[in-house]
Amino acid sequence: MTSTGLRVVVEADGGSRGNPGPAGYGAVVLEDGTGEVLLERYASLGVTTNNVAEYQGLIAGLRAAAELGAARVDVRMDSKLVVEQMSGRWQIKNPGLRPLAAEAAKLVDGFAAVTFDWIPRERNKLADALANRAMDEAAGKPVGSATPSSSAGSSAFAEPTEPKAPRNWAPPSLDTATRLILVRHGETAMTAQGRYSGRGDVPLSEQGEAQAMAAAGRVAGISRDVTAVVSSPLTRCTRTAELIAAELGNVTVTVMPELIECDFGDWEGLTFAEVRERWPEELDRWLDSTAVAPPGGESFKTVAKRVRGALATLQSAYPSGTVVVVSHVSPIKLILRDALAAGDAFLHRLFLDAAGVSTMDMWPDGGIAVRSVNETAHLR
Repeated sequence: MTSTGLRVVVEADGGSRGNPGPAGYGAVVLEDGTGEVLLERYASLGVTTNNVAEYQGLIAGLRAAAELGAARVDVRMDSKLVVEQMSGRWQIKNPGLRPLAAEAAKLVDGFAAVTFDWIPRERNKLADALANRAMDEAAGKPVGSATPSSSAGSSAFAEPTEPKAPRNWAPPSLDTATRLILVRHGETAMTAQGRYSGRGDVPLSEQGEAQAMAAAGRVAGISRDVTAVVSSPLTRCTRTAELIAAELGNVTVTVMPELIECDFGDWEGLTFAEVRERWPEELDRWLDSTAVAPPGGESFKTVAKRVRGALATLQSAYPSGTVVVVSHVSPIKLILRDALAAGDAFLHRLFLDAAGVSTMDMWPDGGIAVRSVNETAHLR
């Protein structure tokens, strides 16, 4: 179960234009009490039924709530069928809905508490609009052109999509963007030996010092007009950050605890082969799911949550500024995964060198542009 006390509201819907017909779902996660929208999900489903689309909306909403680390979820839908079936009051007679109900039930088990409530359609407008948007986009119609007869509500499976950011092929303006220059710390003895290095506070090696100075030169080449340099609290990062700040000459280093490396627990200091020999089953589960933590450690899902919070803080504190972020492999990979709207397999396919540099821009409206990933020419 999730360990935080966060309580959210999930409003979900789905529909098809024809039953079956072209279908889509929508879901929103709202902060309990304020009603602030925290996440949105919507996607088209091809040709299927209203009920399948409604279940897909529920599944997408529950997954989004889990991403936020919610402990308690209040689900609100205008589908009497889904609400009654998930509450256990109605039997699931349609065999096509049983796998979807089972998937939703498995997600429900991951929370401390989940409630299901029916609401009239007029109170489910946010999710309804997203479902119609999904169907409109799939049909090539302008967003918002859905007619009342195509309203959502009344077996295809689809993965939830990332919240939609503005899409534009034109070169974006940097006037309102926050630029992040992501730098992995220089090499340590643990890095060179290929050992899990999480919360252990190991210093840079001689080679790592040279790499950090080279990274400082690359950062200065990207921009000398840097607003802030922020760092994980561990020495290998703060030292790298200090060398970068010294090269820039006009900023100091600010420590952000949220940027610390993943806690690898009992695996700290061991090689992958040593972990494979001693914890083969635990390692496989960890590799299969970002929600699984090493024994005594921290899951990537937890790391992602705190890193997202750090980025939100930086964007709010430094609008239209350039921020150097000095951190570790796991946080930087998770930042880039989210920025590129990639799946979890991305984490195992991306390699980040010690003192590698990546650059991305973030806009207030949710737009993101990744400009470079793991630059290393400065290390040669």
